[in-house]
Amino acid sequence: MAVEGQLWRAGEAGVLRLPSGRLVRGRGLREAMPSGHPPTFGVYLLGGAPPEFGWESRWVRWPDFRLPADKAYAETVLIEALDRSARDRVEIACGGGRGRTGTALAWLAVLDGVPPDEAVAFVREGYHRRAVETPWQKRFVARLSPHS
Repeated sequence: MAVEGQLWRAGEAGVLRLPSGRLVRGRGLREAMPSGHPPTFGVYLLGGAPPEFGWESRWVRWPDFRLPADKAYAETVLIEALDRSARDRVEIACGGGRGRTGTALAWLAVLDGVPPDEAVAFVREGYHRRAVETPWQKRFVARLSPHS
C-alpha cells in the first residue's frame, strides 16, 4: 500500500485525474518505466500473461487492438482499481499504452462519473491525444453503462 502523500502526482508522465480527484497512471509496457515510485497495484491488459512485476497486479486477457475477452472480469478488475486508487498507486498498462490502456482509462472514467459519450474525449484530453485507437474500442466505451 502506498504511504499517504506518496500517491501519483498530477502532471507526472501518464497520470490521469479522474472526476473524483483520484489519480491513475497509464503506460505502455514497451516503454521504459517512468521515474519515481513504482505502482503498488497494476492492471495489465495483454493477450498473454504478464511477467511478475514485484507489486500486486491483475491480468485482463485483452488482445492488441481488440476488446477484453471477458467483459465482466475486466469490469470487476477496473472497479477494484478505481477503489484502490484512493490509497494505492494504480497503473493501467498494455503494450503500447494507447488503445487498450486508453479504453480501460475511459471505462474507469465512466465508472467515476464521466458520461460514456464523453469518456474518450476526457481520456484524450487528460492522458494521451491518441488514446482509444480503434472504432470498436470507441463504440465499446460509448455503449458502457456506469453500472453495467
